[in-house]
Parts: sequence; C-alpha cells; structure tokens
Amino acid sequence: MEKIIAIFEEIGLPFAYDHFAEGESPDPPFICYMFPKSDNFSADGRVYYKINEIHIELYTDCKDLSAEQRVEAVLDEHGIFYEKSEVWIESEKLYEVLYTFEMEVN
Repeated sequence: MEKIIAIFEEIGLPFAYDHFAEGESPDPPFICYMFPKSDNFSADGRVYYKINEIHIELYTDCKDLSAEQRVEAVLDEHGIFYEKSEVWIESEKLYEVLYTFEMEVN
C-alpha cells in the first residue's frame, strides 16, 4: 500500500480510494484507485506470493494528454506494465482513463 501511495504522490494529482466524499471532489484532473481483485500465486496449498490488481482511474473534463503523460511517466519510471482504456461518462461530463496493472503486496 505504501508503494502505490508513493506513486500517486509522485504523479502529483489529487487522489482517493474508490471515490471522494460527496461534495469534496476536487476539480479535474484527479485520480481514484481501487484494488478490485487479487491474482495470488500458490504453493503447497497456500498463498505464496500476494498480488493485487490495481485500477487507477484518471478523471478529466476534457481530453488531457498532459495528465495522462504524468501518470504514464511515473508508472514507466517504476517499471510497471499497464493496460489503458478510456470512456466518456455522460452523466458526470468526465473522461475516465483507466490504467490496470498488477503489483506485489508487501
């Protein structure tokens, strides 16, 4: 957990786990993140190596390549292999750029 928090601090955008409290959401761009599932490695019937899937959701009110580059530069610097997708959320009037990757649990 400390490693992922350090990564968000390097990115330098406001961030929160899952969502910001009602009325406390900062102006875009901002990040929400989640650990939706694990992909642990087993040995001898036990969890030998703990791995979490991590989702980083970058929210912007317009296509913001510089914000995406900030996120990607830090992930690249840490040697993190990620997948990226994008969607427009009509009800929120926001773009969501989703980065997914796996990271060892310390």
